[in-house]
Amino acid sequence: MRSSMNPQKLQSRQAVATKPPTTPWTAAMASMVGSVLEYYDFFVYGPMAVLVFGAIFFPKGDPALATLLALSTFAVGFIARPLGGIVIGHLGDKFGRKPMLMLTFFIAGGVTVGIGCLPTFSQIGVWAPILLVLMRFIQGFGLGGEWGGAALLAVESAPESKRGFFGSLVQAGAPIGVILSSGIVAILTASMSKADLLAWGWRIPFLISVLLVIFGLILRVRLTETPDFQKAVASAPARTKLPLGVVLRQYPKQILAMIGLHVSDTTLGFIQGVFILGFATVTLGISPTIALTANIAASMANLIMTPLAGLIADRIGSRRVLVTATVVLALWAFPMFWLMETKSVTALFIVMVCNGMIVGTLFSQQASLFAGVLEPKVRYTGMSIGFQVATVIGGGFGPLIAQALQNNAGGATWSISTYLVIVAIIALVSAIYLTSRKASLRARTFSTSES
Repeated sequence: MRSSMNPQKLQSRQAVATKPPTTPWTAAMASMVGSVLEYYDFFVYGPMAVLVFGAIFFPKGDPALATLLALSTFAVGFIARPLGGIVIGHLGDKFGRKPMLMLTFFIAGGVTVGIGCLPTFSQIGVWAPILLVLMRFIQGFGLGGEWGGAALLAVESAPESKRGFFGSLVQAGAPIGVILSSGIVAILTASMSKADLLAWGWRIPFLISVLLVIFGLILRVRLTETPDFQKAVASAPARTKLPLGVVLRQYPKQILAMIGLHVSDTTLGFIQGVFILGFATVTLGISPTIALTANIAASMANLIMTPLAGLIADRIGSRRVLVTATVVLALWAFPMFWLMETKSVTALFIVMVCNGMIVGTLFSQQASLFAGVLEPKVRYTGMSIGFQVATVIGGGFGPLIAQALQNNAGGATWSISTYLVIVAIIALVSAIYLTSRKASLRARTFSTSES
């Protein structure tokens, strides 16, 4: 009987079938670069919005109003993230992790570079802020689908016994991005005049990111699809029509628990990176250079602690690591501000480094844990929703809530500490629930495979 398949097509399929799978280290590095870009953008855009964008993208007049409008463009990126998580997560569960990761990195990276090329208000008038807002929205949309796919690529490509560690490497990209952006912004502000910074210097950190984008795309184009997704497709060839519907019907508690856990590290991380920097410089009178240096030290502590916590979790379990971290956060919330109020530079560094270690520990387990409580066919959608909603709550509103609480307490910080204790308790309950659901799903999956 003669085969009806074209020999060239047959050879092509065999080549694809025999292509070696992506190694855990390659998958982790390709995933990490997305986190580096994401947090690089966060901590480049924020300072530039305060220092530059109010003056060059908005009409001249009230400087305070212009700065407020510039900061509002920062918020636009947060608003777009859950939408991007839903849409790109849906496509990632239907068509695979790799194509969506190429798409998200191309969108987010391209827009970051594009912001550095934007004309200013003096050149095109009102179109300047309109284009800035549009690009921030598109960028936020792309980043909304980035973390879920990156986390799954790393976790689903790793052996079961090492998923805590390889998942933590994705999270380690965050402090790397903070260190890079903080260093570049510090060099620019220290070496350039205000006039040069406003004229052209602000473009440099955005344009430099093209190197990161090229490196990331080279890594990702070589990837193969993850084993878990391939198995899910093989066992159920008919793709899930609406993963979002399945997630909301079957996993609502898991999504709420994801939000509850991730809000803890985003709240502490952004209070540290935004509110505490202002508190240290304005209220305590510590120099901005010292405060920024302390923030870099915190990121270094985070970078060390994140993979270390991943290694420990693979040995003793995610529950013990996360329970310890949430309890430490609750106990630390009040002493943190008591130490800073001594106005000691040493105390500030101690606070920032301890915060970095807590954030790194909380963040380290979320990739492997979130993947472990969802079936592969809806993981991308579910993880993206839980993670991005929490990012909006903790990152978008955390510093604002802290400032409002302090204002209502007459400048006292006890209200912020109380807020952090509440966040820690919610995270503790969420961590216990998620780790129990992960164990339950693993046992059910093992039982099914055995039968």
